Amino acid sequence: MADSNRRATSRRAIYERLRQKVLTLDLAPGAAISENELAASLGVSRTPVRESLIMLAQDGLVQIFPKIGSFVSRVDPAQVADAQFLREAVELAALEDLPAELDAQLVEELRENLTRQRAPGLELEDFFALDEAFHQGLLRLSGHFNAWTTVAAAKGHLDRARRLGLYEHASSAAFAAQHAEIFEAAVSGDTDRARTAMRTHLRAVFSDIERIRAHSPHLFAADSGSVPVRRSVAVWE
Repeated sequence: MADSNRRATSRRAIYERLRQKVLTLDLAPGAAISENELAASLGVSRTPVRESLIMLAQDGLVQIFPKIGSFVSRVDPAQVADAQFLREAVELAALEDLPAELDAQLVEELRENLTRQRAPGLELEDFFALDEAFHQGLLRLSGHFNAWTTVAAAKGHLDRARRLGLYEHASSAAFAAQHAEIFEAAVSGDTDRARTAMRTHLRAVFSDIERIRAHSPHLFAADSGSVPVRRSVAVWE
């Protein structure tokens, strides 16, 4: 039983590391995956890597083609839209449910988060972590923090699109300003303004996708049924 538990823990840890590599674009959309190379880089055998890839395929983040190979899924705009729909519904509803008396400690934590977002020279991946913490913090204020688990599980393609947008802008200043507008409206009790600002903020990803797809179409899924072709190496058509 102990060995079984250790194997399950190891498999879960490898899965989480590989999932993070996909979400942070370290494993780029459409990239071919080598089980041997991943196993070597992670210092494990191929078995937990193969099992983790199967789990990532169930998440829609990896595609496995028999006799061709495994690939990081390209960003699917339809899945982005579905995740965005869920996220927007949850976060706008949470703003409606903010109590009259806000938790002062949580409010201060959010203010500190916003200050850190505006720090000069902030790395984009560090900003992304603060972005996530900010949105989670708003859910905590509303008393619906546990809803974040459902949102997070659904937004793999959305998170990759958001990161592509961040790197396209090369600066997080505009997003930090949007967060500040949402926050100030929320804590002042102006729910309508907070909801409008949140909706605009969350939907910005769609214009980012169209702009990025215009110059980098290979990053996005054009046909959910497309299959790579094996030549000397497997490639997408």
